[in-house]
Amino acid sequence: MTFTLATWNINSVRLREGLVAKLLGEEAPDVLCLQECKSPVEKIPLEQFAALGYRHIVARGQKGYNGVAILSKTPLEDVDGRDFAGLNHARHVAARLENGVVIHNCYVPAGGDIPDREANVKFGQKLDYLSEMRDHFRAQRPHKAILVGDLNIAPREDDVWNHKALLKIVSHTPVEVAALAETQEAGRWVDITRQDIPSGNLYSWWSYRSPDWDAADKGRRLDHIWATPDISGAAHSSRVLRAARGWEQPSDHAPVFATFDL
Repeated sequence: MTFTLATWNINSVRLREGLVAKLLGEEAPDVLCLQECKSPVEKIPLEQFAALGYRHIVARGQKGYNGVAILSKTPLEDVDGRDFAGLNHARHVAARLENGVVIHNCYVPAGGDIPDREANVKFGQKLDYLSEMRDHFRAQRPHKAILVGDLNIAPREDDVWNHKALLKIVSHTPVEVAALAETQEAGRWVDITRQDIPSGNLYSWWSYRSPDWDAADKGRRLDHIWATPDISGAAHSSRVLRAARGWEQPSDHAPVFATFDL
């Protein structure tokens, strides 16, 4: 079974229903993982997605904030939904495909603006969230699994537009990068995007604050696709659909893709 997977922080699935439909119609991934849906599950606009062939969904939602969903052309089994750090946020859902692959869709807290847990509760919540993810995957080491989502950290120097300028900016601070590395190591996750694109600047997010995001190109790679070692070798064709950042009323994130031959 060959399938293509995409992950996208949509920043309101109801507001950007048309953009999701555009992506599904034009790119036709077999599985689409959405974050920041900002909708209760029952109000996610499923009819249009079903008409495009995506009749299966596993999701966790809440009104106005957070929310994660997995849309699929083929059946999904709901297998998990963790409340890491006890935040009572809809930030994780896991589903099993017919071929046995488990997909974890994650939305790690952004962490606020100040990289200090004493001065900024949200930064502490982000670190706690990553610590609990780490402990979970260390205790229940995953196999035949994929983890995707907006992890809100750009770990490498070439994952940001200016490494030195962003060292004290939330999403690229050394403490966050170390926490993400520990989480990755705990599950022995392989960074599929960088396995396929091992060098060079690569971004999936550009701030709304930039008057011309494309020309300025001050991006960060916040959105990730990981896989366990037993299936990482089956992955290929990774890419970021940068053009989606320029669609009308876009999310500030672009979709990230990978294909798996399993």
